[in-house]
Amino acid sequence: MRKRQLGNTEIEVSELSLGTWGLSGDAYGPVVEAEVDRVIDRAVELGIDLFETADVYGKGAMERRLGLRLPRDTTYVVTKIGTDLDAVPPRKRFALDHLRPAFERSRERLGRDRIDVVLLHNPTMHAMGDSEPFDFLKELKRLGALRAWGVSAGNAQVARAAVAQDADVVELAYNVFCSSDLHEVADAFSGSGAAVLARSVLAHGLLAGQWSNDREFYEGDHRRDRWTQPELRRRLSQLDALRPLVGGPILSVRAAALRYVLANQLVTSAVLGPRSVPQLEQLVREAGEGPPYLKDTALAELSARLRTAGAG
Repeated sequence: MRKRQLGNTEIEVSELSLGTWGLSGDAYGPVVEAEVDRVIDRAVELGIDLFETADVYGKGAMERRLGLRLPRDTTYVVTKIGTDLDAVPPRKRFALDHLRPAFERSRERLGRDRIDVVLLHNPTMHAMGDSEPFDFLKELKRLGALRAWGVSAGNAQVARAAVAQDADVVELAYNVFCSSDLHEVADAFSGSGAAVLARSVLAHGLLAGQWSNDREFYEGDHRRDRWTQPELRRRLSQLDALRPLVGGPILSVRAAALRYVLANQLVTSAVLGPRSVPQLEQLVREAGEGPPYLKDTALAELSARLRTAGAG
């Protein structure tokens, strides 16, 4: 597994990381517990050493499971705090009276005296205007309770504000159909050296290229409310822009989509969301043997096709 530097930190991490939202059952419906364990264990065997989670995934169950299964000396954990599930309805809370106990609970569940990376979980721009959460995380880093801190950002504006606060790590949605946020703040990342974790690499499965136009989603699957049927059909038609890339070492549309993310040198690690061992092994295989993930000419031609399809 190839490694990349985690921004300005001294940590090197695998360029593929395992995200655990899907494994938690919160995103797409339940996953058999034994399969969750198998996916985590297989990821370690394949050389993945970066694992992404949040204190609310499975109401803390995913942190606890990672704490039980991961070798502590050779793996790194990114967790996110700032969501209050006890509130009715649940809401974001970045006040210290929430963040402080949330951090301690995460540390206890993960079984680590020092957490590798802690991110604020999708704050609004209004929340980004309060320096208190950032001062808190910076103090934890100074005390050695965490190695790095940052923000899981919902848009380019929040990402830029995180970089302005000297965040070590920013997590951002980045894929073939959702590239503008990272491109918009590329200058900020280049100047700061902050690490970029790319989430939604396959757009929640859309970029795997295996759905029919009449694809339906079950109750409990967040994608049920994400796209209307016309929107889904439009997105599926835009996948044709990726198909010319398939051939030779690029085995599928899914492989092309993954390589698109890895080809961006700003990206430290692509956060994958497999829910089974075969899915995980397939993604690792299709990432290929290393750069160039996609040739510069192929990227330029893809960009032109995406614009023509209304996806650029």
